[in-house]
Amino acid sequence: MELRHLRYFVTVAREGHITRAAEKLNMQQPPLSQQIKALESEIDAALFVRHPRGVSLTDAGRSFLADAEAVLAEVDRAAARARRTARGEVGRIAVGFTTSAPFHPLVARAIREFRASRPDVSFVLEETGSAELLAGLREERLDIAFIRSGLADPQGLAVHALLQEDMVAALPARHRLVRRPRLTLKDLSEETFILYRRPDGRGLYDVIISACSEAGFSPLVGQEAPRIVSTLNLVAAGLGITMVPASLSRLPLEGVTYRTLSGKPSISVPLNLACRGDERSAATLGFIDLVRRLA
Repeated sequence: MELRHLRYFVTVAREGHITRAAEKLNMQQPPLSQQIKALESEIDAALFVRHPRGVSLTDAGRSFLADAEAVLAEVDRAAARARRTARGEVGRIAVGFTTSAPFHPLVARAIREFRASRPDVSFVLEETGSAELLAGLREERLDIAFIRSGLADPQGLAVHALLQEDMVAALPARHRLVRRPRLTLKDLSEETFILYRRPDGRGLYDVIISACSEAGFSPLVGQEAPRIVSTLNLVAAGLGITMVPASLSRLPLEGVTYRTLSGKPSISVPLNLACRGDERSAATLGFIDLVRRLA
């Protein structure tokens, strides 16, 4: 039994006449009659009562009609869903990001605008370290990832550079440097640094170490924290200072004061978008395109 057999049967049942049904189906009446008889033979039940001027359904026919219409309706819905998925109008996008990335307004804006234009595409969000994000992309648990570093070994992944974000100093609220009208990176050379540990945040870690080296000093790293927000909690406790992307200064935290840095060297960190190089999902490709246009 094929879907066309169900369509033949439903059309005959609705028309109540095999000849009219054949005309509607753009086929000859004898082949349609043969198909209906073959269907009755396969089911082993008479579906129609034949009359001189048409046909009517038997009890078995009425029962079969309800199920056949339901099957055809579900097939039509499945086909419509497939077409919408192919156009990127429905689906699911798994988005990963490092701890600092979601604070940048680009991330929230991109998700908000994409959802407004494609409300039937759902998002699944995951926050973790860069290594786990890249593994998630390769294992197809994630579709895209916002990261702060490049790729040393692409292995089938692609990285799109979105923007460079300035870093700011995060100081304990009562720190002596808070009152200084102008603050440079060199002014922090005698301070104890609290950094986001390198295995999880090599992008931020390496940027800070490199900038300090360019400013003429090697920072004293007193603590390493597993999450960037944890570094701010340690700053609030007075255990040292840290550097964070400027968008994190939008996060109010009691006991922490954010200060921009003047002079040279300037210090900034990238925000990149990583995805699979052979990505085929229309929804995911549409989101990637939107993020790149908004950046």
